[in-house]
Order: sequence, then structure tokens, then C-alpha cells
Amino acid sequence: MKLYYSAGACSLAVHIALREVGAQFDLTAVNLAQHRTADGTDYYTISPRGYVPLLELDDGSRHTEGAALLQYVADLDPAQALIGRTGSTHRMSVIEWLTFVSTELHKGFGPLWYKDTPEATRQGAKDKLAKRFAELDARLAKQPYLAGDYSVADAYAFTVLNWANVLSLPMTAYPNVLAYMERVAARPAVQAALRAEGLVKEDAASSVA
Repeated sequence: MKLYYSAGACSLAVHIALREVGAQFDLTAVNLAQHRTADGTDYYTISPRGYVPLLELDDGSRHTEGAALLQYVADLDPAQALIGRTGSTHRMSVIEWLTFVSTELHKGFGPLWYKDTPEATRQGAKDKLAKRFAELDARLAKQPYLAGDYSVADAYAFTVLNWANVLSLPMTAYPNVLAYMERVAARPAVQAALRAEGLVKEDAASSVA
């Protein structure tokens, strides 16, 4: 398999999941500003939508949409530990949270990335995100991960919540979210993905196998 990614983008969630299940895969970096891969290929010729993640399977087929890819990758593990057995309530809970992260967090950050976003729209996005952060904080006060046990929903949430740091959104009002981020970040697969994307220094991840 081959994962097309951009460092720190939503593709990081799929990258983490691939490492969590022990998959064999290659990485191809994409410059999203220029829409070109590291070798200069026009990324639109690979992904007509021009965004990441894109996962190319061994049969040559190419697939997008992070929430869908995370479910696929989780099922590569015969134990389905990161998503739950088909038909189980745990699996339904994981998919619920994948959907929440996709629609309420991922898309919620959208207006904040653009300098020309009107201030009223920007503030509205921040206010809505604050409500979602508070909801997460309350849930994480009761359990360590979104669906109880660690899952691909947490890989996705960790990736998206990290954008608060990039955008300088204060998170001190959500101590349980901050503790959660530290728990997820400490996982070896997460550290390996962060290191591979150049998001942490080598010495910071020197203890990771």
C-alpha cells in the first residue's frame, strides 16, 4: 500500500492507524500548496480532489476520505481491536465518534484556516468548536478514550485536536482533553508516525522502538 500524506494534515490519522495494525506501506508526501508530490508529479493526476489522505492499495485502486480509510485500515487487523467486531455495539460507537470528529471537529476547523474568512464567521467557528471541546472534556473525564478503549476514532481526534495548537486556540479550559492528547501521543505508533512526518524531533522520540 501507499499513503499520500501531508505532514500534520488529517492524513496523519490514517498514518497512525497503519502503524497501529502493523501494515506494510510506503509514504508519499504531498505539497498541498502546490498540489505536487515530492518528485514533482501533479497531485491532481492522482487525486482529482487534490487533498489527502489517499490510500493506494496493492491492486492499484485509490481511495480517499479519512473516516472510510480508518475503518478499512482497522479491519486489516484480524482482531479488529481498533474498531470492534462487525455488528457489535462497540463498533457502532467507534463509527459514531469517527463521524463526530469528521463533521463536528474536522469541518469545524475549516473557516479558521483562511485569512479572508470574515471575523464573524471565524468567531462563530471558534464558539462552536468550544462547545465540542467541552463535550469531549466531559466524556474524557469518565473514560480514557472516546469509545472506551483506544480506537481509530482516537487517532482521528488526536490529529484534528492538534490543530488547536497550530491555530493558537486556548485549550487550558479542557484539562481532560489535554490529558487525553498526552495519552494518545505516548503510544509508540503515534510517536513513529509523528517522527516519520517530521513533527517531532528525533531525540524526542528516541525511546520509541
